[in-house]
Amino acid sequence: MAQVDLERLLGTWLEVARLPNLEADGFGQRAVNVTATYTQGSDGRIRVQTVSYNANAGLRRTEVNGMVRPASADGAKLVLTFFHLIRGHLWVIGLDPEYRWALMGTPSRRRLWLIARTPRLDPADYDRAMAIAAAQGYDAARVTPTPQGVAV
Repeated sequence: MAQVDLERLLGTWLEVARLPNLEADGFGQRAVNVTATYTQGSDGRIRVQTVSYNANAGLRRTEVNGMVRPASADGAKLVLTFFHLIRGHLWVIGLDPEYRWALMGTPSRRRLWLIARTPRLDPADYDRAMAIAAAQGYDAARVTPTPQGVAV
C-alpha cells in the first residue's frame, strides 16, 4: 500500500459493502445507512464516529465513537480504540488516488469494508476494490452490499 494521507481520510465515508460480521449482521441485525466520520480535534487526535441503523429493529440508530492513530509510518495501518478499552487494528489495503473510495480490513482478514464518499461506486471501481481484496487474501466472494439511503 502506498502512503496514506490521514488528513485526506478525514470527513464522512459511507459503507458501500462489507464482509458480514457479528456487529453488523449478527444477533438478528442488518446494518444499513452505515457511515464513518473521521475528524481531527484541536489536540491533533483523530476521532471516528460510526453510525448505523438496524433494518430488523425499526431502524434503531447505533452510534459508536472511538479514536484512531497511525500504527505505521505510511499511515496504512491504523489502531482503533473504542470505549477506552477495545482496541482493533485496521489496514487500508486499497485506496483510490483521489480518495473517492477506500478498502479497509483487519489483519485476520475476517473483516473488510469498502467505504466511499458517495453511496455507490462505479462498477469498475467496485471490481477493482474486490480484486485488491482477493489478492490480499480476503474472501471477496462473501462481500455484500450495504444498503444506503434507507428512509429512517
